[in-house]
Amino acid sequence: MIPTKANRKAQITLDRDMYRWRHLIENTFAKLKEFRAVATRYDKTDTSYAASIHLAAAVIASR
Repeated sequence: MIPTKANRKAQITLDRDMYRWRHLIENTFAKLKEFRAVATRYDKTDTSYAASIHLAAAVIASR
């Protein structure tokens, strides 16, 4: 869920925990897409693409 604007007449309740997890996941995908091989999917097989995702995630985690 995305928070509603402050000036909206009918406010929709926001689940803050779900919003935090969604934000974290979106940021993780954005960081993965910084790696060109992951963003453009150069690898032909699923296993080699998964390996490049794991390698990129390891590099991100080591920063």
